[in-house]
Amino acid sequence: MSGSRYLEIAEALRQSILSGEYPVGARLPSESDLASRWSVSRGTVRQAVGLLASDGLIGSRQGARRVVLRQERRHSFEQLNSFAQWARAMGCEVSSRILSRTSRPATAEESSRLGVDPGSEVLYVVRLRWMDGEPVMVERTAYTRWVAPVVRALPEDVVSIMDSLAEDAGVVAHYGEHLIDAVAAGSEDARLLRVRRGSPLLRQRHLTNTAAGRPIEWTDDRYRAGSVAFGVSNSASAAPLAR
Repeated sequence: MSGSRYLEIAEALRQSILSGEYPVGARLPSESDLASRWSVSRGTVRQAVGLLASDGLIGSRQGARRVVLRQERRHSFEQLNSFAQWARAMGCEVSSRILSRTSRPATAEESSRLGVDPGSEVLYVVRLRWMDGEPVMVERTAYTRWVAPVVRALPEDVVSIMDSLAEDAGVVAHYGEHLIDAVAAGSEDARLLRVRRGSPLLRQRHLTNTAAGRPIEWTDDRYRAGSVAFGVSNSASAAPLAR
């Protein structure tokens, strides 16, 4: 039971931060006050606040009351939203820059995901995304040939390619499939995201399709640690668990 107490305390503090009880810049209660509130040892409290510090929600300085650095940026998969749509909904200022656009043969994985013949031409786009002036994600996307001309014509600082596809060409994303894992930052990612080489990055790979099931893009997004959290809701009624 004691082993999970720090998780309960961390979640309670997280919710207090998200609700605004502890706004950005506020200090959390002292370790002794928190330990008294939950009737636990100060060591358990240190584990809880350490978890929030590792998520980047609070300052990591030891021996002092922790300061709230920011609220959690949580991205839910319940709705299909672009990065820009999600960031704006969070009240963040979002900007982007296309670093390169290259026509090249599809890789084996891209061919499989996009449902095209091996070696078919795709438009490969590398883009850097910012939130509130901070680089948070490197996006590498292979676009199918039928949408490539529209993407190629977009300005380098286009904020949302998916919004532009919908507005300029009537190409609307209807559903997506997501794969999430962690990778180490290579030299290029480290330079762009201003982290050390080998630092952990959260990777989201996803396939986006039209309502008719026609693939639009296969993308590899790499987020700087602590910049975003992904939320997934489960239901036993939707997919009953075997007992």
